[in-house]
Amino acid sequence: MAVPIEDSLDLHAFAPRDIPSVVESYLEEALKRDFAEVRLVHGKGKGVQRAVVQGLLDGHPLVQRFFDAPAERGGWGATVVILRR
Repeated sequence: MAVPIEDSLDLHAFAPRDIPSVVESYLEEALKRDFAEVRLVHGKGKGVQRAVVQGLLDGHPLVQRFFDAPAERGGWGATVVILRR
């Protein structure tokens, strides 16, 4: 599936098993397109996808830092990622 590269990616459209590869590809493309920051929307639910996504980001070579989005951008249902320049 081709994913448009914007500054936000809603992960609800992907099967949980595909999330790691989707996030990896998305971060690589976002960096190529010179994005400084992106937002990954994983939903709130029980926090399982949030843990998976943030686990992937922790220590990732393309990620400078990440944090839960502010309330107006999804709160803990989304993660803001600051990319390394």
